[in-house]
Amino acid sequence: MSRNAAEVNRVVNEEHHVYKDPNKWHRQDTTWALSFFGTAIGAGVLFLPISIGQGGVLTLFLALILAYPIVYFSHRGLAKMIYGSKSVGDGITATVHEYFGDNGRVIFDITYFITLYAILIMYAVSITNTTMSLIENQVGVTPPPRILVSFVLVLGLIFLVNNGQDTIVRIMEYIVYPFIAFLVIISFFLIPQWDFTNISLFGRFTNADGGIGIGGILSAAWLVIPIIVFSFNHFPIISSFVVKQRETYGMKHIERKTAQIQRVSYIITVAVVMFFGISCVLSMSAEDVMLAQEQNLPVLSYLANKFDMPFFVWAAPIVSFIAITKSFLGHYVGAFEGAQDLIKIYGEAMDKQFNEKTTKNIILGFLIISSWLIAFANPSILDLIDMINAPLIAAILCLLPMYAIYKIPALEKYRKNYISNSFVIIVGILVVLSSIRVLF
Repeated sequence: MSRNAAEVNRVVNEEHHVYKDPNKWHRQDTTWALSFFGTAIGAGVLFLPISIGQGGVLTLFLALILAYPIVYFSHRGLAKMIYGSKSVGDGITATVHEYFGDNGRVIFDITYFITLYAILIMYAVSITNTTMSLIENQVGVTPPPRILVSFVLVLGLIFLVNNGQDTIVRIMEYIVYPFIAFLVIISFFLIPQWDFTNISLFGRFTNADGGIGIGGILSAAWLVIPIIVFSFNHFPIISSFVVKQRETYGMKHIERKTAQIQRVSYIITVAVVMFFGISCVLSMSAEDVMLAQEQNLPVLSYLANKFDMPFFVWAAPIVSFIAITKSFLGHYVGAFEGAQDLIKIYGEAMDKQFNEKTTKNIILGFLIISSWLIAFANPSILDLIDMINAPLIAAILCLLPMYAIYKIPALEKYRKNYISNSFVIIVGILVVLSSIRVLF
């Protein structure tokens, strides 16, 4: 069936379809709100406290006031880009193809693959560091050489996902909410360790006079925004969300209902993550923040080594390991599929057909070797986030939707949201430019 015929059928079906009452909150709305909540809170939040802790009270305050609008308006913009697409049921890549043609699709597919791959290798570094810290500090023995630990972990995880993907995915789905519950418990558990004297007013942004100028405030915001974009990102699920809301409420009410569900979910999400972040930061001195960054550890692993509390000493690094494992496996699947799509596009362009088994082995070998070597090299995780991960996410989550809204006639009505659109564009530009900040 052609795209035009499919669109005609869709319109006809909408005219005769009985939709749910958009003025009521349905069970499905709760399910989607919880899905966003569970997807947005992942291993990325384990690096948030270390980043926002560098600027003392200032960066904590900025994170508190910026987190919700960044998360809400950026993901709302992406949803708006997808609303009217005839291809939304085929995923975001098809939507981009519809709007921007073959070249746009290729550029998006390359960006999408690099984004997932960059996050994958970051988690390869993190899980290696978490494991070595666990062996040394909790088990109490000298860990094996890093090159061996990183190889065993990467090879083992990729072997698991390639030989039992469905089982692994189901298991990982079950641990999402226990992980979130643990973050909340830990947040309360750390309250007795809070020490307000440890945290300075402006952190590293304090000037020679002990104060801070407008330049320092802007620098602090520039530090905070990329980690927020990275930590709360869940753009891959937005396409499925929009499709379901269009089926349930129709195009007439889709904008209002999606906004309502996202607002509810993001308020809860930001509240939980920021409570965890604040609790961790208030339990750490400026020296702790610096050491955690130097040791390249997620915050739970560092705090487990700092506090002599039996439950926390073992539970925190194990939870870190499980959370990072979940994120690694999830991004591996996405990166693998993205690489397959790129090879397929290349084959179509060259009028060639590649052997499926050979293609799989090439991708598998590339992901294993590159993840292993980068995990062994142990680059700074926060630098990877600022220089690569967050900018790529911002390009897809912030800049692409805004470009589509101002480029595609069908999305013209969303240009009236001038303030929120401008905010998302500014956030996207700042995050994309964060790689420059890291270099200086």
